[in-house]
Amino acid sequence: MTGPLRIAVVYPDLLGTYGDGGNGLILARRAQWRGYEVELVQAPSDAALPEADVYCLGGGEDGPQVRAARTLTDDGMLVRRVAEGAVVLAVCAGYQVVGRAFPGADGGAHEGVGLLDITTVKGTGPRAVGELVAEVDGNGVEGAPSLPTVTGFENHGGRTTLGPDAVPLGQVSVGVGNGDGSGTEGAWAGRVVGTYLHGPVLARNPALADVLLAWALGVEEAELPDIDDGAATGLRQERLEAAGIKLDGGRQEGRRLGRRRKQ
Repeated sequence: MTGPLRIAVVYPDLLGTYGDGGNGLILARRAQWRGYEVELVQAPSDAALPEADVYCLGGGEDGPQVRAARTLTDDGMLVRRVAEGAVVLAVCAGYQVVGRAFPGADGGAHEGVGLLDITTVKGTGPRAVGELVAEVDGNGVEGAPSLPTVTGFENHGGRTTLGPDAVPLGQVSVGVGNGDGSGTEGAWAGRVVGTYLHGPVLARNPALADVLLAWALGVEEAELPDIDDGAATGLRQERLEAAGIKLDGGRQEGRRLGRRRKQ
């Protein structure tokens, strides 16, 4: 790519409840540590969404979530840039927003941006709150990210169902995830990844951060220079063990990704 890698944190005034804006900072730092020039942009909802290579959407409350979806639809930039190859990480409310439909505070359906073939309705059971752990196997799909166990915390009341054009990010081993009875967590299609994992998710899962960076930079994951992930590895181990997941003594939990196949 030519020019700096541009990372946009989308509508932090509407989708900034859970600290997910930290995902943009993590991506920026992991790129800078490897010698890439980076521009990190905070993109508030009262201005046109800027052109970027990576867009990060976070969690938010019901009313702001509805406003975010409407504003993104009216603006049109996010849909256009995804069609041109931009990368999207959408968390919790942001995950629902990039789908086809999601519920408002009264349970009524609101139209999403349509980047992922998912539909969310209001759940009927207890709110999903707590540690969330999922195993990522790629589901045999070409181009699927190759990742170790993903970890985070969830706090949502939605039930998300995937359509045929979306692939689960992982299979839940602890927690609720999508909550539709499928045992899945999150979804992805092309270069759009959605998840219920907070943490921020990229702080707990640096391998996922590197998948997104590789996509945005147009390189294979294995081409990214190694960096010291000792602190992130310690955090991963602590949170996985807190969720009741015991790691094998010889298991490697640092960055080690499979090559992304050409699409």
